[in-house]
Amino acid sequence: MENNFFDFGMIGLGVMGRNLLLNMADHGFKVIGFDKDAQKGAVLESSATYGTTVRGVNTLAEMVKQLQPPRRIMMLVPAGKPVDDVINDLLPLIQAGDVVIDAGNSHYTDTLRRINFLQPKGFHFMGVGISGGEHGARTGPSIMPGGDPEAYQHVKPMLEAVAAKVNGSPCVAHLGKGAAGHYVKMVHNGIEYAIMQLISETYDLLHLGLGLNNDELHKVYKTWNEGELQSFLVEITKNIFLQEDDKSENRLVDMILDKAGSKGTGKWTSQDAMDLAVPLPTIDMAVAMRDLSTYKDERLMAAALYKSTYGTIDVPREVFIQQLGDALYFGMIISYAQGLSMLYKASSELAMQIPLPEVVRVWRGGCIIRSSLLDVFYSAYQANPTLPNILLDPSIAKLLQAKRQQLRNVILHATSTGFPITGLMSALGYFDAYRSKHLPTNLIQAQRDYFGAHTYQRVDMPGSFHAEWEGEA
Repeated sequence: MENNFFDFGMIGLGVMGRNLLLNMADHGFKVIGFDKDAQKGAVLESSATYGTTVRGVNTLAEMVKQLQPPRRIMMLVPAGKPVDDVINDLLPLIQAGDVVIDAGNSHYTDTLRRINFLQPKGFHFMGVGISGGEHGARTGPSIMPGGDPEAYQHVKPMLEAVAAKVNGSPCVAHLGKGAAGHYVKMVHNGIEYAIMQLISETYDLLHLGLGLNNDELHKVYKTWNEGELQSFLVEITKNIFLQEDDKSENRLVDMILDKAGSKGTGKWTSQDAMDLAVPLPTIDMAVAMRDLSTYKDERLMAAALYKSTYGTIDVPREVFIQQLGDALYFGMIISYAQGLSMLYKASSELAMQIPLPEVVRVWRGGCIIRSSLLDVFYSAYQANPTLPNILLDPSIAKLLQAKRQQLRNVILHATSTGFPITGLMSALGYFDAYRSKHLPTNLIQAQRDYFGAHTYQRVDMPGSFHAEWEGEA
């Protein structure tokens, strides 16, 4: 009778849930799925590869009943209340020892709350980050599980089978205690925001600054992607410029409004970094620029008020393209450095025990921020797994030293011609501040003590001090 049981259950048969189940089935696992929309169960079955065991059912009870104990059940439903609703529906149906997985983009604090709610009842609850989109779910995503190590052992064979592979190594690993899986995915998305902002700034400079058309833009990003800038985001960018619009005679990119949406994960990264006192200015700026983009009407009024026009970048085309590629490379390193430094701090401050070498290894394939740089970072962490910031690695320092003047040149040309490059500027500002022996915050300490008696520290002796400042307040 046991052979009739299914190995894995999925709640939520949208594109991601369906594709993950089909991926598991292709690797020999018997899978079953439930969705409130019965039609989605039918689509699941009709999409299955011939010879695989895939079933869609119409009730949650029917799915749970047919799963092999300890049951392994994944949810791919919208974050927030829908996750809690599913958990409440599951409680009367599951047994002690069963594993329940939330693979959506839940905030890590919600995941911790759910762990604390279910653990005393004998249930395992795991937060798992998944990156790669619908295509990755079907062919191999990057998977970021965290939580109970015992629970992970129950799902490890399935996750390793379906994950992306780099040099034969599956892009999945147990990434820490508690809500570490969702925390790592949150930071992943923050880095994603930053890199996308940087790429958009290079596009602006190439398109409006140099006057490159879409075919020429495709060629530039294609060349970049064949070199040290090789990454998923640069790769899809080159493809975007060739996409025709089916509603006009133009390229699609030219018909898309300059207002970018978001689902909140970048904002969460910035908010939680501030709670940890970890500086992420490039990620913060990427979030802010998406917000600013939504003020389209105000931007149009401001453009008219200030007679805003862009100047021409008076640099030989090939020279500036080389400078800009180097600037993007520099900015990408800084974006990863900021996110990874946040994970380093959270690992200890939030008691998550996040293994940074494994995080970087998992990100090398399947995920949205995969790039050739992650191999460089992986080597750095293998040499020193406790690096608080990858900028302290000598090999990465050499890469940045070789590019920093090019970034300064790009910023000089862009600001003198009126182009907004807040991401690139914040990356350079972070770098310059991080490598500074002295920052002007001694003056800030003095100001705080002057107006609020907040005290200050001294360079010549330990302790906190307060001065009776002379002069008018």
